Amino acid sequence: MNDTEFSRNLLLEISKVGRKKSSIPSIKEIEPFEHFFKNEKLGDLDKRDGGLTRREILARYLLLSAVLDQGPDMEGVRLFLRNVINDLYRKEIRVFHRPLDFFKEIGISIDEILKVHKTVKEIRSVIWAKQNQSNPERYNLFMDNSKQALNYAVFRWGVPLSVPLLLEKDLLKNNKESEQPLIDYLESFASSEIMSQELKGNERCGLGKAIGDKACHLFAKWYIHSFNLVKRKDFGWDKWSFESPFDSNAGRVLFRTGFLTIWANLDDYEDWDVIQKEGGKRNTHYIRVTNIRGHKSKKALKEESLFEKYVEVCKEHLRIKSIPRSVEIQQILNAILLGTDFGIGDLDDGLMHIGTSFCFNHENPKCDKCSLNKICKGFNEDKSLIKDYRT
Repeated sequence: MNDTEFSRNLLLEISKVGRKKSSIPSIKEIEPFEHFFKNEKLGDLDKRDGGLTRREILARYLLLSAVLDQGPDMEGVRLFLRNVINDLYRKEIRVFHRPLDFFKEIGISIDEILKVHKTVKEIRSVIWAKQNQSNPERYNLFMDNSKQALNYAVFRWGVPLSVPLLLEKDLLKNNKESEQPLIDYLESFASSEIMSQELKGNERCGLGKAIGDKACHLFAKWYIHSFNLVKRKDFGWDKWSFESPFDSNAGRVLFRTGFLTIWANLDDYEDWDVIQKEGGKRNTHYIRVTNIRGHKSKKALKEESLFEKYVEVCKEHLRIKSIPRSVEIQQILNAILLGTDFGIGDLDDGLMHIGTSFCFNHENPKCDKCSLNKICKGFNEDKSLIKDYRT
């Protein structure tokens, strides 16, 4: 089996897991969305809810959720977000229907954030600490180890809530109106990959440091794959049209199984500051997964059949390069899955499930129960990929 075949088999196995074990925020328990469902499934997304479509309101929720999902405990973050939103809406602070409510009632908003965070910490801290071999007192969902609720509320909540607010103001300035201003803005770009880049970097509406690359791609995944909010039907908005949301779970699974070391060697990753020698816990080597993005694989460039698919991905789906001269490592995933039954959403769901259920970030993961143990190079060939590295 050559490297491309191994990579394909590995990604297909992960994607099969993802198809069965999808990882998406539960919206049924969020009270403002309860009436969006019919027979356990989302109903007509273009039906209006007040002055906005259901599709628009859900997109606003997912944008906020993607920003907050960067926290250290996914289950805790989602519980936290759900309870804060429910409490705010019970007080008629309708932050998705009227984003300005969050700022008008900033005192209530911060009080709810602090109260719910304390409750979630009591529920989740011991479980989280055990899974991560850490101290429950270190449990903090505010990100960046911030302890100031005002900073967290305005920066992490206020910025994504301000995007639709700004779009509404721009429409009013031009004597226009829309029942889905955020949807119109998102789908104005040529592809979901370009949209994800503009979500962070757009000069007027970009979230900047309030959102990471991973969170931008997570939003694209939810928007297209998980909740099917997308209205456009062209290739630029299909299941291969955005990059995988690289996070510590994805990076850990792809490194330990041998995928990443196929397409570049350890020296390359050290040179790129992806592998930081002895930068992890207990003198292990730290893998800074986000640093992989943008780096090139010389080996993939020589794989003719793979490069042909890569060109198609870049030109027709990502729409970021018409004639690529190099192969970016994180986009190899799209090229390998192109034309299969699986997309980037399936793959990411599989990476998340395996990373949070079996491939824990310490030297004793549950390899014996993991569905990848027959193909994983860290389990079968090189134990150091598991023992000596952390994400």
